[in-house]
Amino acid sequence: MSLSVEDFDFPLPPELIAQHPAAERRGSRLLHVRDKALDDLRFTAILDLIAPGDLLVFNDTKVIKARLYGEKPSGGKVEVMLERIVDARHAVAQVRASKAPRPGSRLRLADAFEVEVTGRAGAKEEFFALELVDTGDLWQLAERHGHLPLPPYITHAAEGDDETRYQTVYAREPGAVAAPTAGLHFDESLLAELRRRGVGTAFLTLHVGAGTFKPVRVEKIAEHRMHSERFDIPDATAAAIAATRAAGGRIVAVGTTSLRALESAAAEDGTVRAGAAETDIFITPGYRFRGVDRLITNFHLPRSTLLMLVSAFAGYDTIRAAYAHAVAQGYRFFSYGDAMLLEPAGR
Repeated sequence: MSLSVEDFDFPLPPELIAQHPAAERRGSRLLHVRDKALDDLRFTAILDLIAPGDLLVFNDTKVIKARLYGEKPSGGKVEVMLERIVDARHAVAQVRASKAPRPGSRLRLADAFEVEVTGRAGAKEEFFALELVDTGDLWQLAERHGHLPLPPYITHAAEGDDETRYQTVYAREPGAVAAPTAGLHFDESLLAELRRRGVGTAFLTLHVGAGTFKPVRVEKIAEHRMHSERFDIPDATAAAIAATRAAGGRIVAVGTTSLRALESAAAEDGTVRAGAAETDIFITPGYRFRGVDRLITNFHLPRSTLLMLVSAFAGYDTIRAAYAHAVAQGYRFFSYGDAMLLEPAGR
């Protein structure tokens, strides 16, 4: 199936792009997608749709304050978006400035500390490698002086409410620059009720990078190369997945980040290996899923790799019908928007 990026475009009225979260985490809508059957529900219907004995797998990454403002020695303004903090003194970042900074140049950030640009980084050198010049710790400096990096389609600057609502309630491993947004719909009481009903929960960590918003710039999607992200699957999670499968339960990925990690770690027979690794997996229609049986996810951007992923999971025609239905019914899109529960194509 030879597909181009045009095959993943769709018209989206701007007013459907959610600018703020629902009043309550569980207050969003849920579109249940089963082949071509589409059920309009509330998110709390997840209590009845996830069966006892199934396992929900969540991404427990925590969004860091990755956006920093500063200036070059010339006085020119810069905006730094941390892609990854490598260690206490080194980071990889996007840098927006009138002219790209040269290796050896220094940037003063938040009028508080300096970093040196040591070169380019990334497979296509789309990022800059930064080294802390002053004493201190980049993790702490970013937390103290940085700003929460809301996605580019959210038009307001991060406010007080965003500090909590653009994090999942179970976020505990700092490192992401974008939230695993499918998890934003779960609150503590909903998680507790799922567990009371016999639904298992497990966690992995995939630190979402700024590359998640990177547009597909090639016509043929087979020519696109994904950014790399680091993930870690604990032994306990791999064991819970194996036990769930042995008992006949289903593995439900909460979000495309959880799915990408599980599929990257899954053997041909579906066994998920524990451990840390990097993934640049690019899932498009025709991919055979091994590690995930169902997917909870938000609505994704036109022409995006995540729209390609869900089209691979639920079926290209099914997703096109589901998105057309969602637009017609006024569903809220993207990070602060509504959710879908996807069943795999052909089942």
